[in-house]
Amino acid sequence: MQTITVQKLHEQFSDFLVVDVREQWEWDNGHIDGSVLFPLKDLQNKFSELDKNRQLAVICHHGGRSAKAVAFLLQQGFDAVYNVVGGIDAWSKGVDPSVPLY
Repeated sequence: MQTITVQKLHEQFSDFLVVDVREQWEWDNGHIDGSVLFPLKDLQNKFSELDKNRQLAVICHHGGRSAKAVAFLLQQGFDAVYNVVGGIDAWSKGVDPSVPLY
C-alpha cells in the first residue's frame, strides 16, 4: 500500500484529490479545505464518482479506515491511491492547527 505523509501532501496538494472517509460528524468537526467526503460505509456505493485518472490521498482520523478504503479502491482498479499517514490528527498537529483535534 502506498502512503503519503501530511507534509508531502501539503507540499503537493494540487496534485491530489483528498478523499476523507470519516463520518459526517467528524467532517463537521473539522476537515481539510478542498477535500471531499466519502464516508467509508458509503464508499462501496459511491466510488464510481471518483476519477481513476486522479491521484487520490485518502484520509481518516488516524489511518485505519483510510487503509481499508485504499485497499478497496485498489481492488476496483484505482492505481494512484495513497493512505495519509496519521490521518487528520497528523494534519492538525503538523500542517494546520486550525483543524480541531478530537
